[in-house]
Amino acid sequence: MWQAIAGRSTTPLTYLALVVGWEAFVRAFNIPGWILPSPSAIAATAVTWAPELFFHSLVTLRETLIGFVLALVFSLPLAVVIAFTTTLRRLLYPILLGLQSVPKVALAPLVILWLGVGELPKIVIVILVCFFPILVNVVAGFEAAPKAMLDLMHSLRASETSIFRRLRIPIATPHLFTGCKVAITFAVIGAVIGEFVAAQEGLGYLILISSAQSQTALAFAAILLLTVISVVLFYGIEFLEKRLVTWSP
Repeated sequence: MWQAIAGRSTTPLTYLALVVGWEAFVRAFNIPGWILPSPSAIAATAVTWAPELFFHSLVTLRETLIGFVLALVFSLPLAVVIAFTTTLRRLLYPILLGLQSVPKVALAPLVILWLGVGELPKIVIVILVCFFPILVNVVAGFEAAPKAMLDLMHSLRASETSIFRRLRIPIATPHLFTGCKVAITFAVIGAVIGEFVAAQEGLGYLILISSAQSQTALAFAAILLLTVISVVLFYGIEFLEKRLVTWSP
């Protein structure tokens, strides 16, 4: 118990020490703000640009959540098809693996060329980034049903629908949340990639513009906001997992 309490108290102190060390390093070596701003300069810039940062954060958050939800909607039915249809698995898996292997930075200009410079191409990039981690984990979850349990249910003459509902889905659900936790962090990256290529709003756009104008403190403030969004979304999914998947250790 004391180790847990000590661990919780040490983490904020570690972050505080890093911030203090960063501030001292910048001041001691008199590093220009356009190269490496101090934490105090970043905080002051964040306060000054708070309305703009809030607006661009909402844009990136909206793209992230919409793309993530759509990736979830598309991947779940396909995971069922791939897990239980051998022919389609052999046909689709190599295609999906090849698509996943293509860097999304390389695909982003093409997606924006095909779909224009609106919000839609950013959402599509988020879908492409999130789709595969969810799919792979759900397929693995469906295949993780213990053979002994399957044999038992077959011996009791349970239908395939009943086996799927009562055995495979509960076992696959923790795998689903694992894929979602991986995908949600990728989703933020996908949204920023789209905003880097072509956008007029969003934190990725703000980082690009502020860096081009040597407003490095503003770029750091936007990067920190992206980090906060990723962490909050990750722990939000973990919170749902703990509340919904009560049978998993």
